[in-house]
Amino acid sequence: MIKGKWKIDVTTAFITGATSGIGRAIAVALSDAGYEVYAAGRGKAALKELQAERPRIVPIAIDITDREALESVLTDLHIDVLVNNAGIMPPLGNFADMKLADIDTTLEVNLSAAILLTRLVVPQMRERQSGHIIFTGSSAAHAAFPNVAVYSATKAAIAGFAAALRADLSQYGIRVTEIVPGRVETQLYRDILDAEARAAMYAGNVAVQPEDVARMVVTLLALPASADVTRFDIMPTRPVPPSGSK
Repeated sequence: MIKGKWKIDVTTAFITGATSGIGRAIAVALSDAGYEVYAAGRGKAALKELQAERPRIVPIAIDITDREALESVLTDLHIDVLVNNAGIMPPLGNFADMKLADIDTTLEVNLSAAILLTRLVVPQMRERQSGHIIFTGSSAAHAAFPNVAVYSATKAAIAGFAAALRADLSQYGIRVTEIVPGRVETQLYRDILDAEARAAMYAGNVAVQPEDVARMVVTLLALPASADVTRFDIMPTRPVPPSGSK
């Protein structure tokens, strides 16, 4: 890669939240498909394991809410595909009982960081007249579920941002896709539900697997540049309890 001139021999992808779940699966799938993958996340040990499994992947240990760190990392990177995947689920419960700190953190990680990162990347894509930006959204953005009001709000904002961003950037040949998963078996609930509750949530094979989402991403990226999958929904075939989404 020739830094600063945006000339490369392979297609590159920058993926946030790449230490587990959907982000990790996308990083592996794109690396296997021949992409040069920059895998970003906070877990250094998890990134090291990922690189050991796929040596071509470049790990980037970073907190995506750290603006200065993001700007420093992205200064010399050519990015063809940006996957805004990082996200958190705050403790489940009635909105009236939420801690203000949990609200702030959810807004910052799920929404503000994704918008900032996109702003740092799109100028180079516009200059090259190409690129693809992908957001991991949620079915909670498009249907009402109890106990996830702020999470749903951030994902609904991502949906709106993706649609408006596409209107801004399509004239430059830049594609924008919103992924809308239903229940996916990830670590999203790891810190707010115990192991027994998580096992019950995913019992009976009623969850989409991260690798299923990753295969869809590889497929849509392989489409000709003239075709833009603006949104794809991926849901479990079997019905799931009404209390959860991604």
